[in-house]
This record gives sequence, structure tokens and C-alpha cells, in this order.
Amino acid sequence: MNNPDFKGNEFVTFKSQAGLNSFNLTPKKWIEATGAIGIISNAGRYGGGTFAHKDIAFELFLFLMLPNSVILKIKVAVNSFVWKLTA
Repeated sequence: MNNPDFKGNEFVTFKSQAGLNSFNLTPKKWIEATGAIGIISNAGRYGGGTFAHKDIAFELFLFLMLPNSVILKIKVAVNSFVWKLTA
């Protein structure tokens, strides 16, 4: 995804505060501060939640669950439409 309106200077601010104990980043704060697209965050009991474009969700999944070598193999397979993955 490409976002020409992304506010990179706000990202630098978040990155510099990330090690502090008092730092708290919510999806809504990220969206409002950086002008992010592809992520929606709604409050509420029944319609609430944070939703992302499938590409963003897939990247987050890979970051959280898989080691770097497997991620590279999956990206190569997806980009070339070859669905055979070897571990």
C-alpha cells in the first residue's frame, strides 16, 4: 500500500518514545497521528474492533509468528505465485 499523506515525522516521535514505561500506543492513536490508511478502529461492544487491509494483517501475522527465513520464503512464493514452500 502506498499512502502519500503518511506523516512520517509522527512515526519518529513514536519510535523515540517506544522504550519508555509510560508509552502507550493504540490503533486509534496511530491512525489519527500518522494519517494511516488501510486500518480502521471502532469503539463499541458489538461493532467495535480494529480491522486492517489483508496485506497489513498478513504482514503483522508474519512478523509475530514466523522467523525471518520462513518469512522470506513465503514472500518469494507469494510474489512469484509459486505456492510450494519448503521449510
